Amino acid sequence: MNTPSPDLSQQLRAERIAVETLYRAFSEQNPDLVDAVLAPGWDDIPLAPGQASGPAGIKPIIRSMAAAFPDVHITIHDMVQEPGKIAVRAEISGTHLGELFGIAPTGKKVSFRLHEFHTVANGLVTTTWHMEDWFGLFLQLGQFPPQA
Repeated sequence: MNTPSPDLSQQLRAERIAVETLYRAFSEQNPDLVDAVLAPGWDDIPLAPGQASGPAGIKPIIRSMAAAFPDVHITIHDMVQEPGKIAVRAEISGTHLGELFGIAPTGKKVSFRLHEFHTVANGLVTTTWHMEDWFGLFLQLGQFPPQA
């Protein structure tokens, strides 16, 4: 059995910590955590409606999730990693106590899944491709955002 070299082990650990810290920013409601783990040119694919690019663009998203779900928590179920790449299967949970996408608070406890793929270089996340199960969330809330 091959064991990774100490340098590779350190690289993999640093990359994993960077990705975990991105999720902690949501769970700890601390948008500034992303400053240490997202590359200045971080590419978030796809951007949310109205989201600015780069690390500054995710901070309002973290704040809006915390406002909508004051007890928001992201649970990582699986991480699959190779040097420079990490895939994550996780779940966002919380109680809907604030407006979300124009939906008034329902007081419902919800959870919905997300799948993300990250590229990491020099200990910083450079790109994130993500897919959240918004349809499943809206079904749990019993309504969809108002149409423009």
